[in-house]
Amino acid sequence: MSNLNDYKNIWVFIETECGKAKNVGYELLNVAKPLAQQKGCPLVAVVIGKDIEYVAKDAICYGADSAIIVDAPEYEYYTTDAFTKALVTLVEKYKPETLMIGATNNGRDMGPRVSCRLKTGLTADCTEIGIDEDTGNIAWTRPTFGGNLMATIMCPDNRPQMGTVRPGVFKKGAYDESRTGEIIKETIHTAAEEIRTKLVERVNEVTEAINLEEADVIVAGGRGVGSAENFKLLEELAEAVDGTLGCSRAAVDAGWMPYVHQVGQSGKTVAPRLYFAIGISGAIQHLTGIAGSDTVIAVNKDSDAPIFDVADYGIVGDLNEVVPALTEAIKARKA
Repeated sequence: MSNLNDYKNIWVFIETECGKAKNVGYELLNVAKPLAQQKGCPLVAVVIGKDIEYVAKDAICYGADSAIIVDAPEYEYYTTDAFTKALVTLVEKYKPETLMIGATNNGRDMGPRVSCRLKTGLTADCTEIGIDEDTGNIAWTRPTFGGNLMATIMCPDNRPQMGTVRPGVFKKGAYDESRTGEIIKETIHTAAEEIRTKLVERVNEVTEAINLEEADVIVAGGRGVGSAENFKLLEELAEAVDGTLGCSRAAVDAGWMPYVHQVGQSGKTVAPRLYFAIGISGAIQHLTGIAGSDTVIAVNKDSDAPIFDVADYGIVGDLNEVVPALTEAIKARKA
């Protein structure tokens, strides 16, 4: 059992790749900041990568009080062995009481490995974070039983308290250029023989072209689209609005769209400025995934579809008529 009194501060891991930060780290700073204030402790950003000092400065501008960085060539691309070693070494040295990690592909890989090394617990895929009033422990809330129930989990006996949090669940805070804070540089090297995987080739086409978590506009279709061919109408609309194409689980299950496009409880959680829900009925699992959207526009021929209960604007009609008309109107406006 950890000596709980030895552990202080709240840490947020800022994930990077090729020196560029992923938004989820900055989103986590926004939710962690009030928790740190409530606990009366500093909020620390942790950045591991190559050429990432400016990321640490940005993290401070997004709300961190200070930052710890590990900057070395072997961290340019994520590997389980190198990043786990670096983060575990930092935790063992500084002893944070809480560690938040984005539930990206890399975060989901690294988080469990780090928690096992540290002999502590990990709550995965959280959608809400708070502080339990009775114990002062972090209360991690996540969906369970296929999204039908929400479970709140605490780690009272071990430290750090760890959780991975879905991208897009929280918004980034305001960027304040006037904020300053200490940036601590740690030298932690991982030898090549310690890294059991080797990057052979990096394929950008899928991972970068379909970045739903950071998309500003998303055009998504569901079972009501009717066929894979009809998704071409949505593709044309997405192109007209400079958006990214998404879909519901029903469209994936039907074989109309690849899983990489899926939005919802079992897909990607998104927070775009504008979300088009076309032929999507509005099941609770899908609504959970789009809760962070600023504006939702729904198109559905069923006027009683639950999606209209959450949509800011709704169009009742045949998408085969409505979507092309929308596309043409937008193109005409841009011309």
